[in-house]
Amino acid sequence: MMHMILLRLLSMTLSLLVASVVIFVMLQAVPGDPAAFMLGLNAQPDTVAALRTELGLEGGLIQRYVAWVGGMVTGDFGTSYTYRVPVAGLVADRIVVSGPLAAYALILTLIIAIPAGVLAAARRNRVSDWGIMGFTQLGIAVPNFWFAMLLVAFFAVYLGWFSAGGFPGWSTPVQAIKALTLPAIALALPQASILARVLRGALIDTLDQDYIRTARAKGLSRRATVIRHALRNAAIPVLTILGLQFSFLLAGAIIIENVFFLPGLGRLIFQGITQRDLIVVQSVTMLLVFAVIAVTFAVEIAYTLADPRLRRRSAT
Repeated sequence: MMHMILLRLLSMTLSLLVASVVIFVMLQAVPGDPAAFMLGLNAQPDTVAALRTELGLEGGLIQRYVAWVGGMVTGDFGTSYTYRVPVAGLVADRIVVSGPLAAYALILTLIIAIPAGVLAAARRNRVSDWGIMGFTQLGIAVPNFWFAMLLVAFFAVYLGWFSAGGFPGWSTPVQAIKALTLPAIALALPQASILARVLRGALIDTLDQDYIRTARAKGLSRRATVIRHALRNAAIPVLTILGLQFSFLLAGAIIIENVFFLPGLGRLIFQGITQRDLIVVQSVTMLLVFAVIAVTFAVEIAYTLADPRLRRRSAT
């Protein structure tokens, strides 16, 4: 087990190193000078040069890359070109929105997907199964930003139950959770649809196993068989999908955060791109890549612990 963990940590480190190189090189290749963009078209060359020096834009690519990576290792993500404050502070202010939003959406995903997947598998090829699969297909097909706008039009504009956007802060937790509800629903719908279909398929495969037939032959009800035996053994693909979904919910909410004007990491990246604030874009993107890889690593450890066969395989 320890050998497997060390190999995964090494793979994670190499992935982060490759990702940092790709992100840095791609953003440096973007045309335009951030200093010239900030000062405007009529700026004097010596003023632009002075600002480039102040922002740390002078020097070769390798020198700037090493300085950037070294700073991130020590917790220094650099200083924003636009806001002139440390990027770490901007990230800390925005993660308190994006993190709870992703967690809220993941909870809604589980609340919707698990009952739907279990019911569809337990009643396969019946009307309830067809109905659930039809709704999940619709949930996958509908773009979440379009669904978000429908939610705003109905629940915010027509009914007035929620605000159309913005975030009041965590000083009023009830209002904060209320402000995150519609964005979380918009994010959760396609993820719940995917998870329900995966869970249904995994449960159907498990219900066809011999030990399930044995449990049924001993008099165990179909409901108890699904909950006690099949659901646990179908957890491996579900854990994998959950890890990928949380990563997507944290890193892929840029459009949803802009639809609802939420001050999260996605909106921060969008603003950094429009304002040519490259240090913000590359640092926040790298942080999100780290979150995705770390969650994937945690999921691999989790389903290795959940399945003894994987532990034995990693030990050989």
